[in-house]
Amino acid sequence: MSALIRCIKIIWIYFWAVTMTLLLFIPMVLASLLSATGNLAFSISKIWARVMLMASNARVEIIGKDKIKKGQSYVIISNHQSVFDILAIVTSLGIQYRWTIKKEVLKIPLFGHALYASRNIFIDRSNPERARASIRKGLDRLPAGVSVIFFAEGTRSHDGRLRDFKKGGFVVALERNFPILPITVNGSRNVLPKGSIVFRPGRIQVVVGDPIDTNGYTHDTMDQLMAKTRGIIQSNLELD
Repeated sequence: MSALIRCIKIIWIYFWAVTMTLLLFIPMVLASLLSATGNLAFSISKIWARVMLMASNARVEIIGKDKIKKGQSYVIISNHQSVFDILAIVTSLGIQYRWTIKKEVLKIPLFGHALYASRNIFIDRSNPERARASIRKGLDRLPAGVSVIFFAEGTRSHDGRLRDFKKGGFVVALERNFPILPITVNGSRNVLPKGSIVFRPGRIQVVVGDPIDTNGYTHDTMDQLMAKTRGIIQSNLELD
């Protein structure tokens, strides 16, 4: 790819990102403040995501959407290859869910308060005990029937292969008795690899695995739950 084309692509995607952020900022803030559940703000965020997908010529398809029960709160566990995972998931699942966000974001004027009012979960990462306490506090504010998402690998994968899973999302599932919804995202790494700011048109596939009932699992058998979830995500993973 020539330097000129790379430059045009970077300018193009940043133009749309900035434009949509400016256009939707006030509606998002108002929606988060006026909606007691935060559901309206979440729905508005889908507009931003859809425009970014269209601007990148990224096509999203979802498989297994019929496995999702409307009104059920899930702990969504997904693999993570690209920032485009976020866009693909938010526009395809068709359910309300909330993000886990580091607490420092709360300091951003208006934006941080809007995210808090939208019932997202803020994590204090200063130590493990505070992290767990902040997650519990956030879950207490979670509206009925709304899910929470975790990228269990903790960071994006360079080569698309699954990394080791972290326990945070599984602890939440056990403590709240939420079923786990395994999600596999394929193709996002080809659209925007980790470490790159140059997108490529392509297909992103979101595969919904069979939900996992967490009844019968305990903290002592959490490793089995993690292995089962990882196995489902792995079984639907396409490696280049």
